[in-house]
Order: sequence, then structure tokens, then C-alpha cells
Amino acid sequence: MTRPRRQTVRRPTATGRRPAAGRGGGGRPAVDVTVSDGVLLPAAERRWLTAVIRRAATAIGRTPATVSVRLLDDAGIAELHGRWLGKPNPTDVITFDLADAGTSGLEGDIAISVDTARRAARQAGWAARHELAYYAVHGLLHLAGEDDRTAPQRRKMRARERDVMAAAGLPTPPQPRRNAGRRRG
Repeated sequence: MTRPRRQTVRRPTATGRRPAAGRGGGGRPAVDVTVSDGVLLPAAERRWLTAVIRRAATAIGRTPATVSVRLLDDAGIAELHGRWLGKPNPTDVITFDLADAGTSGLEGDIAISVDTARRAARQAGWAARHELAYYAVHGLLHLAGEDDRTAPQRRKMRARERDVMAAAGLPTPPQPRRNAGRRRG
């Protein structure tokens, strides 16, 4: 299997919820992150992922940021994939860019399949939490305007992912990432 082409959707999530505008000042963090869980990931893991996303968004250099991450099982992400992209099968991550044109920060929703992350982590030989963080970094880079539709764009984005993960205190994704158990999106 090859790495799926992730698409950034420029519309509200399936819930129709649009997060609040980017925050900063007023005692609020420059990177506002919400991690919600439809698959019962332990609270400590959600807190860890929230901290990682904050560090990664800061490393990308696009603050203020308001990011909502929804952790789903394969059935949940397949439903979103079908609803918003017309492909009713599971994928690893879907990004919903909610920023207005000309916005300097990041604003959006990222949907991640925990089932896919667990499978891919087993096959790649690293921790599922690191695969989840990798998907979150990938989604953040899509919110920052990065794309991976062509081979040169993919190479650039993979290098950027490694840089951001290192800056966020994460291990580098195992190589090669091509056949890490992802389903074509």
C-alpha cells in the first residue's frame, strides 16, 4: 500500500462546529488545543498529545493557533472521509482548514484514526503515541499550507515533518514510511 494523499477540507467539520478564532494575549495560550476522544484513549495520553501539538504548532511558527483534534476509530474516520471527501473508507488523518484567507495563524480541525495509528505503529516498530503525534504534525503542516500531492511536495513535507517532530521533542518517524499499514484515502 502507498501512503494516502491527505486532503485538507476547507469547511467546518461534520459536526458543523467552527472553533473560536485564534487566541493570544488575555492570559490565553498562543496555541489553543482541544483533543477529544471517541475511542477512550487514556486521559494521560490525551494530555501528552495536547502538549506535543502545542510544541509542534510553535515549532511551525504559525501562532496564534486554535486546533481541535478528534481521535476516532476506523469507522468514525471512514464516516468523515465519506461525508467530506466522498471516500467512505478509513484513512489516517483528515485536516479541516478553518482559517480565513490572509490569517497568519493556524485554525482548524484534525481527525485522526487511532486504529490506523496502532496498526501502522506495530508495522513500523515504534510506539502508537508517536504515530498519533506524527499524524497530528502532518495535519498541522497541512493547516500551515504544506501539501503532499506531488513527489517533490511529499519529499519537502516529509523533511518538514522530521524537523517539526524533532523540535517538539519527538523521535523521527521510522523509514521508510511508504508501507506502514495505511489504507489508501
